[in-house]
Parts: sequence; C-alpha cells; structure tokens
Amino acid sequence: MNTYAVFLRGINVGGINIKMAELKSALKAYPFSDVKTLLASGNVVLKSDLSLKDVKAQFEKCLRDSFGYDAWVVVLTSSRVAELVDACPYPADDKTTHSYITLASDRNMLDELFEAGEALGGVEQVRLGPEASAWLSPAGGTLESPFSKLSAKPRYKASTTTRNLRTLVKVRDAASDL
Repeated sequence: MNTYAVFLRGINVGGINIKMAELKSALKAYPFSDVKTLLASGNVVLKSDLSLKDVKAQFEKCLRDSFGYDAWVVVLTSSRVAELVDACPYPADDKTTHSYITLASDRNMLDELFEAGEALGGVEQVRLGPEASAWLSPAGGTLESPFSKLSAKPRYKASTTTRNLRTLVKVRDAASDL
C-alpha cells in the first residue's frame, strides 16, 4: 500500500466551501484508507493500492460527485513530498519572506508558468523537479506579488496549486505518521 499526499485546488475560496470532516466522510466510499485532512485549505494524506494516476482520478471523481464542482488535485507520493521539502533552498521560517512551492499535475503548464515567472524579472524561483518549483515572496505581500497574480490565472487552475513551505512540512510529517 502506498502513501500519498493530495493537494486540492481552489477550495474554501471563491465560494467552494468544503468542510474537511465532510470530505473525509465522502472519501470512505473510495479505495482509500487512513485518510487524514490537514488544515482547511485542502491537504489530505492517505493510503491506497491505486497508482498515483488512479488516486488522482478517483479523488477528483469523489469531489465532483460529492460536492458538485469541477475539481482538480495534484497527487504526490509521500516520499516525493519529503524530497521536495528537502530540496527547497528557501527557509520555512523567515520573518521577511515566505517560501512557496507550486505543484503541478501537468509538467508543460509548470514549464510555462516557470518561464513566465522568469520573464517577469525580480522573481526568485527555482525548479525542484518536473512537478514542482519553489519561489519567494516578501512577507505580507504574497497576494500582490507579480508571480502570485500570474500563477492565479485561470490558465493554470486545472493543473497547478501552491502551498507555503511550512504547509508542505506539515503534510510530509502527517504522511510519515500514517
């Protein structure tokens, strides 16, 4: 049985509100075990015998069928989450900056987003792998940062999601406890 981390895109913002207890309950009808939700922003760790691709498909089906919205998730193995946390060159706890990792289910979209970030100039970012890139934002200015505005464009909605590095550390730790 494999341990996975599932990152939901766009819940509890923009009118799509899902209580984590309701999500956990809905997932009981699917081939997942040891489901644990973290924070209210759509982070789940679980175990399954399914492949990564099939976990993604089943999880999105659950969200669509149970909550009635076009759902997209990024799924990573728990070991890959740990590797990304370790590979991030930015600090998790700095008072002047916030470290983020953008995760993608579509490498081409992440390539495009990364290149667009480079074209903005002044964006400190680094590619961590085919499914992730890390970037820095000034503390208190994340939503107004040019890269944040870029990554929020509808074009990237179905294939990317961003998490604070501190959140990924919590997800990594929760997955290792399963």
